[in-house]
Amino acid sequence: MEDTSALERIGSLLFRVCHLRHRRMHQLLECLGLYGGQPSMLRALWVQDGMTHTELAAAIKRNPATITKMVKRMEKAGFVKRGIDSRDERVSLVYLTDAGRDVKAAVESVWSAFEMRTLAGFSEEERAVLCRLLLRICQNLEHDS
Repeated sequence: MEDTSALERIGSLLFRVCHLRHRRMHQLLECLGLYGGQPSMLRALWVQDGMTHTELAAAIKRNPATITKMVKRMEKAGFVKRGIDSRDERVSLVYLTDAGRDVKAAVESVWSAFEMRTLAGFSEEERAVLCRLLLRICQNLEHDS
């Protein structure tokens, strides 16, 4: 039988890590005019520009309603624009603007510096073990949904 207090500590620590990560990343990205999951949408568009809302939702694992809100906000900020699919005028595609392409280096720099700071003092072996354990947690949780 597992120690309940140890499990509660793990849950509390995971929550604390997620909360601290979210708060700090929000501060860093806000300086670039970005919020929340917006960099993940940009990353998907950097790989394949001109995606439908459904494709974006699948690429970044969000629901389509969230994508619609994100696109509107990012369009207002000037990072993306919507256009009509030339093959099917009923379909709206999301494209990067120049600003959406130009912010790539800054976002990647923020991510890189943030990861270095987060994992400061960890050996390569510790990083690999942590990665494997977190992936296993993800797989356990995804399996249940």
